Amino acid sequence: MYSSMYGTDYYDAAESLAAVSAIMGPVMFISFAVMIIMLVSQWKLFTKAGRPGWACLIPIYNLVVMLQIVGKSPWLILLMLIPIANFVFAIMLQIWVAQAYGKSTAYGIGLLFLPVIFYPMLAFGSSEYQGA
Repeated sequence: MYSSMYGTDYYDAAESLAAVSAIMGPVMFISFAVMIIMLVSQWKLFTKAGRPGWACLIPIYNLVVMLQIVGKSPWLILLMLIPIANFVFAIMLQIWVAQAYGKSTAYGIGLLFLPVIFYPMLAFGSSEYQGA
């Protein structure tokens, strides 16, 4: 039902809540599904590399373990604090991950731009951990 306030029509609060719920419900479901896919994929990648899978659950520690997997110093995490260097670090980390599992640089770029597709392919595919 519409009500007029100061010459402008406003939706009823219940109608607004229903509209927001209709939009946000599927968005939240898809976001949750993507989060689960990425979590399971990272867990599998960690275990393929001989690291504990639970390490992917802890926010900064998962980067430390990922850097150990790719054979780089954990001190490189400090690059995440430098404004433009953090983008370069993110790109390089994906390329290093791809190379640690025997994939090409192009696959690393795929990990960067389409992680929901490339991480499960890397985790559940035939690729083996090659080491750093």
